[in-house]
Amino acid sequence: MDLPVNICAVGCICAAGKDSRTCFDTMLHGDVRPTFKSGFSYDQPMSSPVFAVKQEWIKRQEQNPPLTETIKLLFQAADEALAQAGLTPQKLGGLKVGSCIGSSTGASLNFMPFYQQWREEKEPDLKIIESYLSCNPAAAVAERYALSGPVQTVTNACSSGTDAIGIGSSWIRQGLCDLVIAGGADALSGISYTGFSRLMITSPERCRPFDKDRQGLNLGEGAATVILAGKKAMQELQLNSMAKVMGYGTCCDAHHLTAPHPEGSGLKQAINDALQRSGITASDIGFINVHGTGTENNDRIEGQVISDLFPRTTFTGIKGFTGHTLGAAGAIEAVMTVMSLKHRLLMPTSGFREASAESNAIPVTAKSSIKAEYALSDSLAFGGNNSALVFKKGAA
Repeated sequence: MDLPVNICAVGCICAAGKDSRTCFDTMLHGDVRPTFKSGFSYDQPMSSPVFAVKQEWIKRQEQNPPLTETIKLLFQAADEALAQAGLTPQKLGGLKVGSCIGSSTGASLNFMPFYQQWREEKEPDLKIIESYLSCNPAAAVAERYALSGPVQTVTNACSSGTDAIGIGSSWIRQGLCDLVIAGGADALSGISYTGFSRLMITSPERCRPFDKDRQGLNLGEGAATVILAGKKAMQELQLNSMAKVMGYGTCCDAHHLTAPHPEGSGLKQAINDALQRSGITASDIGFINVHGTGTENNDRIEGQVISDLFPRTTFTGIKGFTGHTLGAAGAIEAVMTVMSLKHRLLMPTSGFREASAESNAIPVTAKSSIKAEYALSDSLAFGGNNSALVFKKGAA
């Protein structure tokens, strides 16, 4: 059984809003629809709209070399979390603070403008390369806030954000850090858009997780961070606990490059490990924030695992508000899970209308009041990666 790790603040930006509270409120009361983002190429046999962050929500951040879109989103989420906790540079200066950030494409696909210009026999601006070389998300956070703790960028496909929070929590437990800025970030990329289109798993309309007429996913972009704190830092800085990370499980079933195991064996193992490390059972989980991509395989297999392990547990999926934000997805879903625990409210599953014939998994379809003390957030990823986090509601 692992020692609980405090979450003292959160930050988030995605298509649902420019900060964590706006995102949460939008998911409870509002609506978000994917669009065809201007300046983005949709030159594919079947075009799929995306969940883009409004440009006016992104604060101007001048830096040389210029910041990549992923880093801009990440800095905004981190700024919000640090401000929420009241953690100034002066307070951080005397502490060992780690940076653990998940990203699927944000650390590797920012060289495309340079390559495109080079192929056209032009003379590309070397600032593009300079920007690419400084786009490691965890390193960028560590440099921005002058952190002195361990630094790790996790690139584990769509479970990256979940894994980053799990790894960051282990640093606190091991006494490696007083605080950790953990989370995930990914901006929309032409390469990932093309890749998912070629896999033929994107939807021509808004995604509909777990619905019988689901057609696939929509890509999205965003970032989310949590501030993890050890007991000593909580006391010395007089921080409040929004929630606690109780346990983390991860398992790679290595079944297929892109498809989950047909029996969900890896996901089951990850969830069971997270529960065991938390010292609780499946019946203690009050609700689940699922991966819920809206693709045929993911929803069928994840739905079956949920039905097997949690036959009476409420669950919701938020990708109908955010799109699939890849490396940021698990972090955004973790932050919304914490918000639900704190405010005792659960958002509906946007896009769901009717369950498929082969599934007993029916998500929440309306804003709901909850009394959960524990919640689970899970992620499925390419390569057979599966990860899960168990959270407990913080002190009132």
